Amino acid sequence: MVYQMDFSPLLTQLERIAQGAVLTLELSFVAIAMGTLLGTAGAIAATYGNAAVKRFISMYVESIRNTPFLVQLFVIFFGLPSLGVQVDALSAALLAMSVNLGAYATEIIRSGVQSIHRTQIEAASALAMTRWQMIRHVVLVPAFEKVYPALASQFTLMMLTSSVISTIGVEELTSVASQIDSLTFRTFETYILVMAIYVGLSLLLRAVFFGIGLVIFRRKRRVEFSGVTR
Repeated sequence: MVYQMDFSPLLTQLERIAQGAVLTLELSFVAIAMGTLLGTAGAIAATYGNAAVKRFISMYVESIRNTPFLVQLFVIFFGLPSLGVQVDALSAALLAMSVNLGAYATEIIRSGVQSIHRTQIEAASALAMTRWQMIRHVVLVPAFEKVYPALASQFTLMMLTSSVISTIGVEELTSVASQIDSLTFRTFETYILVMAIYVGLSLLLRAVFFGIGLVIFRRKRRVEFSGVTR
């Protein structure tokens, strides 16, 4: 039996597919912003915090990195209501994505923070910088430049991981694909199309983050160079 591919039943569902892709991007960008903030705070705490804070950050990172994202999602979506905290599917998905990304971002950013040479920190102290000024200008900015490619890759992986949130009813791209498959019975065509869209979204995110990196870090180097040559 020769399988005849037919994409025509999907043409009437393109709007729904587009809406699913847009929701995937929206959730991903918000989770990326929240996860990066969480990861930055975690990296600073893990490097400069006291022993109790460092242990707490270590427990958070290890518990997230060593458990499946699906389990984390279920703990938030099904577990929090049992504790009296009501969350809808969209909020649970966003929270789970942010917490998951935050753990990985913590380790990535921490590696950048620890790569800053001690002499730079000593120089900042000699210039009478406050602790926050030292962390912000001497540590974080160079650290982010060093680890930015790894962070950008993790952001793309987070977007792809968002397909798991379809299990709790969030109508992102994978969830919409499942519904269309049930409606049209064109499983192969549906998921071939969705796979192509995910590839396109991944390439889009990489291009966006590459452009952001060029703007931020090249501008920073131009400012520093001009400041040195004056």
